[in-house]
Amino acid sequence: MKQDSPRISNTVPVLVPTPSERPYTYAVPEGMAVEPGSIVAVPLGPRMVAGVVWDAESADKVDPKKLRAIEHLFDCPPVAPDMRRFVDWVARYTLSAPGMVARMVLRVPAAFDPEPSTPGLRKTEALPDRMTPARARVLDLASDSLGWTRSGLAHAAGVSLSVVDGLVKAGSFTEIELPPMPVVATPDPDYDAADLSGDQQAAADALRGQVAAEGFSATLLEGVTGSGKTEVYFEAIAAALEQGKQVLVLLPEIALTQTFLERFHGRFGAPPAEWHSDLAPKTREKVWRQIADGRVRVVAGARSALFLPFRELGLIVVDEEHDPAYKQEDRVFYHARDMAVVRAHIGGFPAILASATPSVETRFNAECGRYRHVRLDRRFAEAAMPELHAIDMRRTPPARGKFLSPPLLKAIGATLEKEQQSLLFLNRRGYAPLTLCRVCGHRFQCPDCSSWLVEHRFRGQLLCHHCGHHELVPEACPECGTLDHLVACGPGIERIAEEVVEAFPDARTIVLSSDMLGGVKRLRLELEAIEKGDVDIVIGTQLVAKGHNFPNMTLVGVVDADLGLANGDPRAAERTFQLLSQVTGRAGRTGKKSLGLIQTFQPEHPAMRAIVSGDAEAFYQNQIGERERGHLPPFGRLASIIVSANSRAEAENHGRALRAAAPAGEIMVLGPAEAPLALIRGRHRFRLLVHGPERANLQAFLRAMIGSAPRPRGSVRVSVDIDPQSFL
Repeated sequence: MKQDSPRISNTVPVLVPTPSERPYTYAVPEGMAVEPGSIVAVPLGPRMVAGVVWDAESADKVDPKKLRAIEHLFDCPPVAPDMRRFVDWVARYTLSAPGMVARMVLRVPAAFDPEPSTPGLRKTEALPDRMTPARARVLDLASDSLGWTRSGLAHAAGVSLSVVDGLVKAGSFTEIELPPMPVVATPDPDYDAADLSGDQQAAADALRGQVAAEGFSATLLEGVTGSGKTEVYFEAIAAALEQGKQVLVLLPEIALTQTFLERFHGRFGAPPAEWHSDLAPKTREKVWRQIADGRVRVVAGARSALFLPFRELGLIVVDEEHDPAYKQEDRVFYHARDMAVVRAHIGGFPAILASATPSVETRFNAECGRYRHVRLDRRFAEAAMPELHAIDMRRTPPARGKFLSPPLLKAIGATLEKEQQSLLFLNRRGYAPLTLCRVCGHRFQCPDCSSWLVEHRFRGQLLCHHCGHHELVPEACPECGTLDHLVACGPGIERIAEEVVEAFPDARTIVLSSDMLGGVKRLRLELEAIEKGDVDIVIGTQLVAKGHNFPNMTLVGVVDADLGLANGDPRAAERTFQLLSQVTGRAGRTGKKSLGLIQTFQPEHPAMRAIVSGDAEAFYQNQIGERERGHLPPFGRLASIIVSANSRAEAENHGRALRAAAPAGEIMVLGPAEAPLALIRGRHRFRLLVHGPERANLQAFLRAMIGSAPRPRGSVRVSVDIDPQSFL
């Protein structure tokens, strides 16, 4: 028997998580009450997808009888109006399909239905015929009239489950349904307020004032490493919690999360909910749902946490706001720091950007009054900054085949004698960035990318850091067949570790890198070991440069300070300054006399001079002046277009077609030129750079350019990156 079609009451636009440029219109069955923001299941082609009922002005005028109907309305709080406006804004600004932005909101479909209740027990007036000490403990504990889970009650009373089961049989407990367990307890803003210094208290009062104003503001909290920025913005979080608001804290790295959680727990008596890629699926579902329900009050998360469905968001904090990890370069290209400010503006609440080394754009916005500027110029408890010196590698080079200079080796030895810790920093993973044959000159290159294979000696593999291709290190050259003539060129942290162990065999040495085996759990254990003083020498990448507090660390050595300057990136000097400032700031945080040694072939470079002299102001003024002369952000606008295809000719031809379609005017299009990384994962890449004045409508220009050009065909793909951070 044919099923009757549902009766239709009206039509609504539904934004589905696909590359659609606008919502699709669906019919609403009679009896179903939907509103803008409702999360629904709708048919799309042969499959069923989740979507969001969008605002009425985006609806098409279509006869309801010709439309497919909404299949299901989820029992879920609707996506808030400010989040819907944020999705639309991000889509317009980044030239992304709104459906792909909405996809980031709807990333946990299993959470759209309510969490199941938990079986529980509640004490009755009935007493068992036989009373034992164990039973008495259980009954006394449960006399608060609150519900308990079976296992929770047994654990709290220190008895076995059989004791609780016996009391249930005796009628002393009745079975009830408990609400779902919260993923984290509610933080208490008055739990353990920090004892702040005068400077910190003044900064905290300024941030609390912005929260109390209950309107949009953007504030740069700038403070030297070790000045207590985290404790200061904790007071702003406390103020938001006192107002009944939810809070989002963005962190650039999962590795920083554990330290942050512990400090947060100490201040508020409960940890925040976490949000990052390493969460178990079930935990992600609970966190998403409890944020939407308003039960989770504070979230500490990666950049994707911006798209969580907060019900009462009242403050966003972006910690280490300068960090490149905030840039998303896949599907929807966006910078989480900038989008956090937009999210706060749309929602009408404060955003706090915290950093010891702010980005040039953020620093300029603070100087010209767009952002408020709160500063902490001294370390907590008057701890001294490390004494910094540049080691000119032209004058004091390392021994042949080595990479650590004599002054640095001498300083490590002196630090070991004082039973203090040293950190050697090199922002290069693996053992060596290049392996070649000494006989025929063959170089090991990735077959799918235009990059050398990096030797990882701990694993015995050659690895591509762009596509993940890996192969075993061979005994003979694959080109000429010569045995035992492969040579590693240049240092990675594994090679530095080898040199350290040879020079200091009795020292406890550890290597830290994001690609070490064991994942996040092992990394956290190793960071704890360093904090406890169980390690003498740490060799690490940028993973160790930020956010960590190593009490006994008094020496930091930068192995190759020039590494970040060896490319055409206009932000190279800024990033080098930020990274080296952060890593040298790991030393002397508890007040011990400390030293930072920077190995460089360019001691006269502005970034090196600024770090060694401690004159950050001069560096920022130099960088702002250079940006202004070159009409680069924040004095101009940039967009990057990457055209990729299976063949070089396809990519280049489409790039030329895009260039030819560019409208005439004050906005320039440079290229197409082969990208520095011309081949990634087997796809050839050409880059166009679009450069315009500060007030230029870059998005309108790009829409006209792409709309006038031929549509990509075959394997051709076009990616647009507004405000690019990478030029590879």
